[in-house]
Amino acid sequence: MRLLKQLFWVFTVLGLLLAVTLLFTFDIIKIEWVGFMEIQPSYRPMDDPLPPPEGSIPIEGPVAIPGLGAPENPTTADDASITRGKELYAIHCQMCHGQTADGNGPIAPFLLNFKPANLTSDVVQSKSDGSLFLTITNGIEGKMPALNENLLVAERWDVVNFLRTLKASE
Repeated sequence: MRLLKQLFWVFTVLGLLLAVTLLFTFDIIKIEWVGFMEIQPSYRPMDDPLPPPEGSIPIEGPVAIPGLGAPENPTTADDASITRGKELYAIHCQMCHGQTADGNGPIAPFLLNFKPANLTSDVVQSKSDGSLFLTITNGIEGKMPALNENLLVAERWDVVNFLRTLKASE
């Protein structure tokens, strides 16, 4: 009987020591448990996202529907719009395109594969307002980031209205 009591206390103490040791190594020793969620087919976020349902209108309105061509400028090019566009240009565009929009911004020397466009050039100024809007919205792959998440639709039209004033100041 005495031997059983001694064995009981020895195993109890060893069990407590093991429990305390495992408690402190919980974050160090990871035990992988197989869960059914891990072995089923699944998608990572933004992994082959589904296209929008046919006939649906994006939050930004019909200007964001691909394949409809260049939209018409709904914003009047008044002083308020041009002033807002100039402020937004200084925040979002000037770092690459430069203060005078000639493509020589402070970041331009570090862009080795391409240079920012000269926004006062005839090539850019001959584009329609809708074409400039879509370029600002979608960017140019590998060259210019899309600004549709930075600027609201109305703000992008204000930037387009400001860009139209650059030709006259040449």
